[in-house]
Amino acid sequence: MNELQLRDAKATLSAVIDKARAGAPTVITRHGKPAAVVISFEEWQRLSHVPSLGRLLMAAPLAPDDLPARNQGALRDPDA
Repeated sequence: MNELQLRDAKATLSAVIDKARAGAPTVITRHGKPAAVVISFEEWQRLSHVPSLGRLLMAAPLAPDDLPARNQGALRDPDA
């Protein structure tokens, strides 16, 4: 992964974008600390459409017998 200071990234923005489109992201630093990452639009789309764990679980193909029966006993004492 490439790393550039902000002023250098400004001066070579076209090259930074070309590298991102070729699959090489660039970390942009400000005052020596990472501030941003330039990635391709395709990579950004791929990363932004990752489903949440809840959606994955809700989409799981479960049959009614796959889950155990709920315990109908008394609630536990949280202070015990």
